[in-house]
Amino acid sequence: MCAIEAAKRNRSVLVLDHANKPGKKILMSGGGRCNFTNYDVSAENYLSQNPHFSKSALSRFTQWDFIQMVEHHKIAYHEREHGQLFCDNSARDILNMLLKECQKHNAVVQTETSINKIEQLTDNKFHVDILHNDNHSTIECQSLVVATGGLSIPKMCASPIGYHIAEQFNIKVITTHAGLVPFTLHEQDKKRFSNLSGIAVDAVVSFDSIYFRENILFTHRGLSGPAILQISSYWKPGENVIINLLPEKNIKEALISARDSSPEKKLKTILNQYLPKRLIATFVATEQLEKLLQHLSNNDIQHIHSTLQEWKIKPNGTEGYRTAEVTTGGVTCDALSSKTMEAINTKGLYFIGEVIDVTGWLGGYNFQWAWSSGWCAGQYA
Repeated sequence: MCAIEAAKRNRSVLVLDHANKPGKKILMSGGGRCNFTNYDVSAENYLSQNPHFSKSALSRFTQWDFIQMVEHHKIAYHEREHGQLFCDNSARDILNMLLKECQKHNAVVQTETSINKIEQLTDNKFHVDILHNDNHSTIECQSLVVATGGLSIPKMCASPIGYHIAEQFNIKVITTHAGLVPFTLHEQDKKRFSNLSGIAVDAVVSFDSIYFRENILFTHRGLSGPAILQISSYWKPGENVIINLLPEKNIKEALISARDSSPEKKLKTILNQYLPKRLIATFVATEQLEKLLQHLSNNDIQHIHSTLQEWKIKPNGTEGYRTAEVTTGGVTCDALSSKTMEAINTKGLYFIGEVIDVTGWLGGYNFQWAWSSGWCAGQYA
């Protein structure tokens, strides 16, 4: 996106990529359909130590601007839940669109290129030493844009080089963590919940004052699903998350009402109406499940309510960068101009996208940040 915009200004633009093919993360995203943006985008959908930083870029190149680009290229797309937009056919449609725009405006994309060294000369120009096709060469440029992403999914050529460049120019890097990532569980919990692998239920998952309502998925390693991925970006190691497995229901009221109207029914008959039997059997003791409702005390009902609607679980950790969709943290926003994405202390050096300490929610927000921040830098670089 940055290359396209800079090339439109008749800048001579070269994109250097160490992967053997461009856009690998685009191609794998959204199950191969690329969740390229969202109908509802604001700074509220992003984590950052500077929560206002993203506002300028998001307001100047919006989701509607990217949608217009997609429609101009006649790419068919559809909306899923929560305003998420996906290609009808393939993520390759988005990649091809971007590469066509680069080609149209004479921005050159060069893959299989390693960056060996970067220097800024006294006239503010940069020397970039590269290795391409076993040949060493030096590129001189006025503007250097770092669009290297985070550490997520190393097999897709993720690299820490962007953070190293920032540190070379005395720009602080906020500690990074895997974000939008499944939780692993402590051994005892893993054993307890292993038989639930494959079960997905609608739930509200919260940490501190942040909460998300979507599906959670029990896996053989722990917990996944959209609501878990969302909260993982906020979770702090050693802390509990709280899960309400019945967001549509007040189970305490439902059981008290059922006890009054159907005292001869067993507890399991009522609970099995709301959640999968295997899940109920794992969370509630067998002797409790076999009890007639008339024999349930108010304390029993309160305990069941707490078990199912205020379930506290302390993750052991996350699956890490191997399966994380994003990287939280990164180049501090305080060192950059929110208008241009240029480093305040280094003229001609720009940072865009996920390498910055701006992390979007699940649902097309990280792509939109890439498009918006790239567009902004492209107006100035």
